[in-house]
Amino acid sequence: MSESRWESGDRVVHTARPEWGVGKVLDATSLRQDGKDVQRLTIRFDRAGTKTLSTAVAKLAQADSMPVEVMSRGEAEPDDPFAAADRGALLAKLTTLPEAATDPFVTRGRRLEATVALYRFDGRGGSLLDWAAAQTGMTDPLSAFSRHELEEGYGKFRGSLDAHLKKLVLDAAKNERAVLSGLGAKVPPEIRDMLTRALTQR
Repeated sequence: MSESRWESGDRVVHTARPEWGVGKVLDATSLRQDGKDVQRLTIRFDRAGTKTLSTAVAKLAQADSMPVEVMSRGEAEPDDPFAAADRGALLAKLTTLPEAATDPFVTRGRRLEATVALYRFDGRGGSLLDWAAAQTGMTDPLSAFSRHELEEGYGKFRGSLDAHLKKLVLDAAKNERAVLSGLGAKVPPEIRDMLTRALTQR
């Protein structure tokens, strides 16, 4: 999936797993797979450790295309208005649905796929931190937010996510039923039940 050719030392981000953080390519091996030139990469990610990935499957981007981690809470002066503005922007980023799920110029099927993928975060334990890292681009979200703030943010995010998925599914049911095939197997059972109720009550 990745078009670029990567070399040892390159800094990358796995676009489907931004919660892994920035990765450094440790080894890049060229090979042919299904008649295409691809690479097998060994990458050490900030938050996920060392992974071996194939560019035939993994979509990678240069790390400089991702947001830069903001300063932690303890580094700013308490009365610094710019720090407050940065924190407000970071809070907004925390609860905003990613563009891949909401972009009206992307097909409904791709938006549904991106939306369903967000249900991999459940708001508990390490998954809460992974979600916050994916949303903000921060390696350590607890450097800027308390655990309570992250839990509250996730609650708002999840409410928006449920409403967005429901709207996408109802739109697809009216205009493009084919994109709904196989959707039920990709979402958690409680979400499947919510969607079934929405489709039968419309």
